[in-house]
Amino acid sequence: MRSPVCWLQRGRLVSWDHIKCSELLFLHQLGGCGILGVGIWLAVTQGNFATLSSSFPSLSAANLLIVTGTFVMIIGFVGCIGAIKENKCLLLSFFIMLLIIFLLELTVVILFFVYTDKIDKYAQRDLKKGLHLYGTDGNIGLTNAWSIIQTDFRCCGVSNYTDWFEVYNTTRVPDSCCLEFSENCGLHSPGTWWKAPCYETVKVWLQENLLAVGIFGLCTAMVQILGLTFAMTMYCQVVKADTYCA
Repeated sequence: MRSPVCWLQRGRLVSWDHIKCSELLFLHQLGGCGILGVGIWLAVTQGNFATLSSSFPSLSAANLLIVTGTFVMIIGFVGCIGAIKENKCLLLSFFIMLLIIFLLELTVVILFFVYTDKIDKYAQRDLKKGLHLYGTDGNIGLTNAWSIIQTDFRCCGVSNYTDWFEVYNTTRVPDSCCLEFSENCGLHSPGTWWKAPCYETVKVWLQENLLAVGIFGLCTAMVQILGLTFAMTMYCQVVKADTYCA
């Protein structure tokens, strides 16, 4: 049995790191709950807004946020309990899981920049394939998504408004492509349609907001690095305390 002196010394070794680590891991878990909440809100309020991809029909913003939020919340919970209970196994599990996620994110970012051209070509090809599902039964989500994109970004088609000609097998576009919306306006002359390609328009918009995306990415990376640092620090302190009391 460990003596009171041993427990007191153990408390001195880990108490301050315990507080800092617990607070950070709690914030990590809180962030996961926030992401999950936003995902559920999108699924409930924007349920008809699904993915534009025909190859990955479940790859919607709501589903991505729900899955990400759930993983972050579970990992944060493991780390939080590990810090509160000063459990080496849970702290090490949290560290390993968070490290794997961090490395996966880093790999995805590197691969994205290395294969940007190939990703562009594949994305455009997949989006054009998805156009053929527009307005069909069981694809109301994709239909609404294209309608919103074309209306909000004032664009038409993936690379050109003529992409829709292959879908309808005639000179026609969806009514969401019209400069001034009206019933069956997509049957009018091309002079009444948006000319900008949606893929390039959205891509330019993302590039213009790259700073915000970059700041968000850096903040996420910093939180993960701090989580890794504090978790390992806490783990080492607990091991040191256990060794002292052995």
